Amino acid sequence: MFNILLNDRRAEDSKLMVDVIVIGAGLTGLICAQQLQQAGYRVVVVEKSRGLGGRLATRRLQAGWADHGVRCLEVQGVLTQQVIQALNDRQILHLWTDTLYQLDKDRMLHPSTDVHPRYVSSTGITAVAKFLGTGLEIWRSQRVQAIQLTSDRQWALTLEPAGVAPMPDLVAQAIVMAIPAPQALMLLEPLADQGFPTDFLAMLRSVKFDPCLTAIATFPTQHTHFANLPWSAIYPDDPELAWIGIDSTKCLTAQQPVLVIQSTASFAQTYLESPDLQPIGQYLLSRVAESLLSWLGSLQELQIHRWRYAFVQHPWQGTHLATHSPLPLVCSGDWCGGNQIEGALRSGLASANQINAYWQGVSLTERNAETQLVQLIQQISEG
Repeated sequence: MFNILLNDRRAEDSKLMVDVIVIGAGLTGLICAQQLQQAGYRVVVVEKSRGLGGRLATRRLQAGWADHGVRCLEVQGVLTQQVIQALNDRQILHLWTDTLYQLDKDRMLHPSTDVHPRYVSSTGITAVAKFLGTGLEIWRSQRVQAIQLTSDRQWALTLEPAGVAPMPDLVAQAIVMAIPAPQALMLLEPLADQGFPTDFLAMLRSVKFDPCLTAIATFPTQHTHFANLPWSAIYPDDPELAWIGIDSTKCLTAQQPVLVIQSTASFAQTYLESPDLQPIGQYLLSRVAESLLSWLGSLQELQIHRWRYAFVQHPWQGTHLATHSPLPLVCSGDWCGGNQIEGALRSGLASANQINAYWQGVSLTERNAETQLVQLIQQISEG
């Protein structure tokens, strides 16, 4: 094992020098950080939220929880197949349903012909991220305000803590930005006058996202209508509603019905900047009642979440974006190669390989991505 910075690190108490900073604790960032740490690098993951997973997000409620970002996991390729199999074997994931329903424009409900297993966790989809984050040094609730290039040619971050104690200044020789491309662009644009490549910034600008609004509705225990429904989730053919899911069906011990409604991109774009989203959530709930569940009522709790970067509209076609000028920096995420979990996993592995190639001249492994991921999951499990 090697560690190119720690061998001669001379950090002051107020400054922490590491090999690699990974910005973002979503799937891509966690996979990348694990791969680099297993190779012997000192890695710190910086995350603006309290939790892990990015859009693998679970909201805690008075009566349980709800997945308000990624709805479930399904096999999209060899990498997601390996993750699902490994976490299913470890009882972190379980089969939720293999059949989703569709609601057509005439309000007729019928099973989808796209039948295949969908997996969830009994404690929420963020359990996947918690597993992948095992053993990593993760600085939570730390928003990156700025990235600077120091006089001695290192990357330095300016962090803003959110309700937690300030952390030391963080300095590294390389950065991986595993966050949505527009967020990375905002942090990198000020570096253009210090020699940061303008063509790199142009490539980031080419990536476009669609927004989404998620409403989470909790109903009283005595609301028994839900138990008689034949479906767990629906794709409506509707200009405003994109998803209706009964998240309480994901956990056998759920005490109260929980409904998750996700809007279409066009609807979200209209109301994304609304200062008060509660009326918007009420409206989405009323649309579900009007279109499908006329008996909805007796609402106990309603929460709304705003996803500004929910789905990739125009992705970057490669697995990542990389530059070594002025210093090694990689941008990656599910917006590389598409908008799926499969792409996020592949992007994380490719980012780690790219960082290692800067310093060692070779990829971390000659094995293919599938074998790489299987070995990494095994290493995480063994601690």
